[in-house]
This record gives sequence, structure tokens and C-alpha cells, in this order.
Amino acid sequence: MTDLLFSEAEWDFATLDRTYKAIEEIALNDLKLDVYPNQIEVISSEQMLDAYSSLGMPLMYNHWSFGKLFAREDTLYRAGYSALAYEIVINSSPCISYLLEENTMTMQALVMAHAAFGHNHFFKNNYLFRQWTNAEGILDYLAFAKRYISACEERHGRDEVEAVLDAAHALMDQGVFRYRRPPKPSRERILEKRRRRAEYEEEAYNELWRTLPAGVDPPASPPTLDAEDDFGEEMKLPEENLLYFLEKNSPTLKAWQRETLRIVRNLAQYFYPQRQTKVMNEGCATFVHHTIMNLMFDRGLISDGSLLEFLHSHTSVVFQPEFSDPRYNGLNPYALGYAMMSDIRRIAEHPTEEDREWFPSFAGSGDWVGALKDAWANYRDESFIEQFLSPKVMRDFRLFALFDKAEDSTFRVSAIHNEQGYRRVRSLLARQYDAGTADPNIQVVDANLKGDRTLFLEHHMHRGVPLHHTTKDLVTSHIETLWGHDVVLEEVAD
Repeated sequence: MTDLLFSEAEWDFATLDRTYKAIEEIALNDLKLDVYPNQIEVISSEQMLDAYSSLGMPLMYNHWSFGKLFAREDTLYRAGYSALAYEIVINSSPCISYLLEENTMTMQALVMAHAAFGHNHFFKNNYLFRQWTNAEGILDYLAFAKRYISACEERHGRDEVEAVLDAAHALMDQGVFRYRRPPKPSRERILEKRRRRAEYEEEAYNELWRTLPAGVDPPASPPTLDAEDDFGEEMKLPEENLLYFLEKNSPTLKAWQRETLRIVRNLAQYFYPQRQTKVMNEGCATFVHHTIMNLMFDRGLISDGSLLEFLHSHTSVVFQPEFSDPRYNGLNPYALGYAMMSDIRRIAEHPTEEDREWFPSFAGSGDWVGALKDAWANYRDESFIEQFLSPKVMRDFRLFALFDKAEDSTFRVSAIHNEQGYRRVRSLLARQYDAGTADPNIQVVDANLKGDRTLFLEHHMHRGVPLHHTTKDLVTSHIETLWGHDVVLEEVAD
């Protein structure tokens, strides 16, 4: 019998390394996963709370909201009202996985399989992450952002910097390109921007300027970062990315404020694919850790006790409360994602006639690894559910559709478990994961540049639902802060 990788709950780094290598062998050879190089770090509970509060990033600029979130999570954790995540994983190259030092060795094995291989493979191969994020450059960019914001606080004062960050953070969800790729400058322009920025920073940090006699001017403002950054250039309207528009066209922002908007905008764009793949990303990682841990047990690498501890944690993660359960908060993305991934394997290996009718491309093929890797690479939550949610999973989750109108006194069941009903339920559920309908569709449509410089926005209402008036007023005030003049936001029926 093969020697166990570990036999006790306590762990040390030699055991972690030995277990990681066993997990890696299964992930690469059995599941054929393609991953970034891994960097595993073990952190304390306080460091995990700190990672929570800074959007899970290893490097982050300072902002009061991060401290507020840290204080809240720390209070809840120490009072016993909430638990800590077992891990945090960063979409970067190398892929950084943070493991909680309080984990048992079984849980360390589980989260390495989950994060270092499940999430890692998804980050590297899903088309949204490949097209919209730069895993190789994110850590360097975060380091730059942290230094830049800190330098701005020293130079311009913390209050001024916080005012810009507050406004930018309020607009983060409206600071992404949803339907087109972000514009990318040429390599020559990137190098020129870096050179000009370095020249300015060298001047700005020269302590001699602080002792200049009266009448001698300090260095000029930092140069704008792009040729088209100058205010007054032709605007391409309508524009969905509010932060991008304000960064390029605000008549009042200084160069450092524009760069601050750019930093927040780039972070918002970095996180946008994660918002569209919650079910798939967590489903992929959960399926991978479940498969790897079971294969390790089958090969005599972990004990019966470790398997039972793993299964206890796994079933808690994929637990789906009933709608009448006080814990119900919608569909658990771990539960739905894992159920669909497991169902794809079942359909590939042991299909029913129903499965062959619904999924003729891979039903009975036996190649469940290929089917899953294709799904992980080429779909997001909305399209994945639309294409791969089977009648069996809909029956298991007891899904049906309700038709609701505000003026009606009762609900009406509009789709049940029949041929037409399955397709309608699947389509309706997929729409709920469409980020385009979840976020308000607000666009810049005009700007009175030759007059009072009023900025005109339109909110295209989804299903006739307007913005909440309080939130609308607060966000409009943030836009006015960045624009520097009046802003008019109108509701438009789609």
C-alpha cells in the first residue's frame, strides 16, 4: 500500500510540498489542466482579513473604505458571527494562493487543489480572462498604483486624493467596457508615457523646489498621459464607460486625478470577468478539488479520516438551502456550478436517451475531460447555463418559472418540467446571470462644451425599472465632482 501523504491534522512545509506535488501530478496528468506557475503562501487570520478588505489583492493603495471593511469583518469574526475563507487566489502569473494557517492538513490539500489548480486553470484558459485581463502584468501594476496614490497623498493631501477615489469607487461598476475591447495604445506611446511620467516624478520630488524664493515658479503640471487626453478633442458618443469618458474629457481634472481614475478603471476592468463567471469559476474549482481528493484516496495517498473531513467541508460548500429555509439567499453558485460540471461528466460517460437528445455533441463520448475543458474555456455564466443546464439538474434543483406583475394579486407558474418548460426555465435562469441586465445601462450622450459645459447622461431602463432616487442623486453628485460642472441624468424606456 502506498504511504500516506499525511496522517495527522497538523502540517509543516515539508508535508505541504509533498502533498502539492501529488496534487500537481493528478491535475496535470489525469485532468490535463493547463495552469500558471503557482505561488503558495500561508497567512494568518489577520492577514486574511486584511486581504478581504483590499479586494483580495496582495498589493493595494490605501483608502478609508478598506479599513472600514477590515474593522467590520474583524469584529464579526472575533465575535463568532462569521468564519474566514479557507483561501484567496489571485488571477496573476504566477498564480498566488493564500492558505489560512489555521487549516488542518486535509483542508490545506483541499484548497491547494481548489485554488492552485481549479481556479488557476480557469483564469488561464477562459476566454474572458484571456482577452480582458493581463495576468503577467497585474502585480507590477498594483505596485505602481500603490506607489502613485501614496505619492499623490504626500504631494496634494490625503483629503484631495480621497475625494477623487470616493467618486471613482462609486462609479467602478460603470467604469468598464462591456461590449468592446479597451483601447490599447501602441508600444511606442506606452514607452513615451513612461518616460514623461518618470521625468515629471523626478522634478516633483526635487526637495529644492520647496525652498524657492517668491516669484520663481515650480515645475509644470505632470504631462497628460495620452495625446488624446487633452480636453476638447472630439468625443465618441454615446459612451458606456463613465470613468473612461471623465478621465479623457473632464475639463477640470488635473493630470494626477486623471491617472487616479485610470487606476480605478483598470482595476474595475480586471474584476469584470470574475463578475461574469462566478458560477463557472467556483464550479470548476469545486469539481477539480472533488475529483483530485477522491483520486488521492483511491490511490492510498490520504486516509479514511481525511476523506471524511474533506467530504464534510465539500458538502457544506455545495449545500443549497430550500426557498423556505432562513438561510436561503438565491442559488448557491458553488452548488449550481458543481452540479452542472458533474452532470457533464455523467452525460459523457453514462447518458440517457434524454441526454442524447439534448447534448448530442458529447453525450456518450467518454471524453468528459475534453467536454469540461471546452466549456471552461469558451463560456461565461449566462451562455454556460443556456447551453449546458440539463433537465436532470433542473429537476434536482426543482426549478420552475414564475410570472409576476406588480398589479396582479397572485403569482402565475409560467414554466414547469416539460419539454417547453425546461427550455424556458433554462433561458430565464441564464438571463439572471447576464451582467448587461444586472448593471444599470448609463451612457454619456452629450456635453455642452461651448456653453455651460453641462454633461448629459441617459439611463436606459431594463424592464422599465428606474434608478433608486437616493442612489441616483448620490452617484450624480460623484459624477459632478469629477466633471466639474452640472450633470443631467434622464431615464429612458428601452
